[in-house]
Amino acid sequence: MDSIKHSTARVKWLVEIQARDRCMDGVTWNVSPNGLFIRCAKPLRLNEVCDLTIKVPGAERSLAASAEVVWSNIHGQDDEVTPRGMGLRFLKISSEDRQTIARVMFKQLKSEKIDPSKLQDLQTIMLSQDELSSEAA
Repeated sequence: MDSIKHSTARVKWLVEIQARDRCMDGVTWNVSPNGLFIRCAKPLRLNEVCDLTIKVPGAERSLAASAEVVWSNIHGQDDEVTPRGMGLRFLKISSEDRQTIARVMFKQLKSEKIDPSKLQDLQTIMLSQDELSSEAA
């Protein structure tokens, strides 16, 4: 998965953020199977851990994850170049939810004619979950 570390899909999904001392809402700016950037008015501090509920349009249910803030734009200007928000790395996310993100990324990146090796990594994530599901049945 290291080769897709910096590849993201640009999507706008509503996110509920539950931190130790507060709750807030945000909107994803981009996502990957490893983490996401959330645009929000008052980003959490670096290294804070939070629980996320991510509402994917058209999905049967919301995605759930625990994540850690790896960078935060608390004081910068809030515009299209440097949006106010925070980058988070997933600490806990189910294989099924990671697969949902990979499917969205695959669909979007495929239409953008991205390097095929990056698409192959996403297919690997999607296949591993499918194989695990069929083995359990």
